Amino acid sequence: MSTPTSTPTSTLTGECPECETDVTTPPMDKGETLGCPECMLTLRVEDVQDGTLALQMVEVKLRDWGQ
Repeated sequence: MSTPTSTPTSTLTGECPECETDVTTPPMDKGETLGCPECMLTLRVEDVQDGTLALQMVEVKLRDWGQ
């Protein structure tokens, strides 16, 4: 008879550097991007340590259509 093994939580947490909203995501790797659910800012994963994400704002450059 085998005993069930507990699996680690498969979510990561971090904080938006702009609005300080707590962000919970499925597992992500360094370099991946996500959107803040509160301020809609695009964030990039800079580091993942012990289930915690280090997030940085991604600067979005819009095209200048000359208008």
